[in-house]
Amino acid sequence: MWAAPAGRQRGRMKLVRRLLLLLVTLALLVVFGLGAAVYIAFTPVSTVGEVDFARPLRVPPLADSSVADDGTRVFELTARPGTTELLPGRATDTWGFNGSYLGPTLRAERGEDVRVEVTNELDETTSVHWHGMHLPAIADGGPHQPVDPGATWTAEWTVDQPAATLWYHPHPHGETEEHINRGLAGMFLLDDPGSAVADRLPHAYGVDDVPVVVQDKRLGGDGDLRSGDLGDDLVVNGTYGPYLDVTTERVRLRLLNASTKRVYDFGFSDGRGFDLIGTDGGLLPEPVATDRVQLSPGERAEVVVVMAPAERVVLRSFPPDIGASWLSDRFGGGADEFDVLELRAAERLEPSPQLPDRLAPAPDLDIDDAEVRRFELRGRRINGLQMEMSRIDEVVELGSTEVWEVTNSDGEYHNFHVHDVQFEVLEADGDRPGPALSGWKDTIFLPPGGTVRLAMRFTDYADPDVPYMYHCHLLPHEDAGMMGQFVVVAPGQDAGTPDHSGH
Repeated sequence: MWAAPAGRQRGRMKLVRRLLLLLVTLALLVVFGLGAAVYIAFTPVSTVGEVDFARPLRVPPLADSSVADDGTRVFELTARPGTTELLPGRATDTWGFNGSYLGPTLRAERGEDVRVEVTNELDETTSVHWHGMHLPAIADGGPHQPVDPGATWTAEWTVDQPAATLWYHPHPHGETEEHINRGLAGMFLLDDPGSAVADRLPHAYGVDDVPVVVQDKRLGGDGDLRSGDLGDDLVVNGTYGPYLDVTTERVRLRLLNASTKRVYDFGFSDGRGFDLIGTDGGLLPEPVATDRVQLSPGERAEVVVVMAPAERVVLRSFPPDIGASWLSDRFGGGADEFDVLELRAAERLEPSPQLPDRLAPAPDLDIDDAEVRRFELRGRRINGLQMEMSRIDEVVELGSTEVWEVTNSDGEYHNFHVHDVQFEVLEADGDRPGPALSGWKDTIFLPPGGTVRLAMRFTDYADPDVPYMYHCHLLPHEDAGMMGQFVVVAPGQDAGTPDHSGH
């Protein structure tokens, strides 16, 4: 029998060995690559001890306003593109109101007539929603009030609600996350001249009463903002690694979670306590002594912290309790922690008055005859339906008090925001809410399996054709359809048909 020469056999053996070596190498690369990817994916994000706090906190300016002949306070906002250094040394294309990123703080008093003229200098249609404001549906700024490129939209209403920390942001259907992530947001502070405690709380804007707009960001290698995922870096009022010079014994921080998806659990690096004095809809009945306050996207909290001369302390976000499974917890940011803002006290501090024992009346709605509506959050649907601009999901009668029971049937966390009204939290998972939920709210967190019962009263404004929204304020969820519409109608009136032309 013929046999191949020995040299040729040795050559074939070498080729086989090389192929085997190549396959083993490729397999090892795949294994190590997958291992590295899994390690990165499952390693919690932490910036604790890594932030340099080298930049003074930018405090958004108070918006200029004028008073018309009829006494109406008039604000002007212009949405425009710009460039901002969100992370040190990296220029990023951003959007802002009256500037390159975020917007000025609007401020008005209870009882004032307000007009806001919104001009759009972007290349895309946007809108401006007044989050937490009680106002006519036509002025709400939701997806049915678009502002096209080059156009100006005007919203008018009378401020008629307690002093509170509200905010404004775009609400275009399916694109809200991108517009807020690019920078379109700002605070809207309401004052109440009739409040007996306003002067006894820190109230000098930018001095002892400071807005703290917290957002997480993910930037690509080219410096562009990325949407859809949790970010690994924080900016506060658009400032990375900020510090705040404190000149008073007490400082009031108005915390706003303006992130698109991330939940924060705010406290201080040395574990000190502070007083929670307000949430979404205004002041609590009394100060609540605590050392943590957890906020999901859209929620606000007003806290007062006491400082000693010359000390420094860091506002930190500790791993939030999102109530999810281990896998969902990891990918939902439940193990992440961040250094947010350093407070630097001066050598000498101006004295601050003690906080009042009582702040505001507690919510106390009569629910004996209230209609009960039930909402199930699952996937990207509410009650099995995705958002449809032409469909009215709920019809509410003007002057009625209702109880909305909201259940999260998902394996991931959600939250729930209702336009036009502030609600009273009656129950959370069958229990009376704790002191931190004892005030008016417009946005509430729901862990997987969680249920809340919310009481709300619909007053002043009826319009059968123009709806308000209710939705999850995790913006990727909202944009994917986790939103519904309701109209408020006069007694005996039927719902009309929303005008969604051009949307």
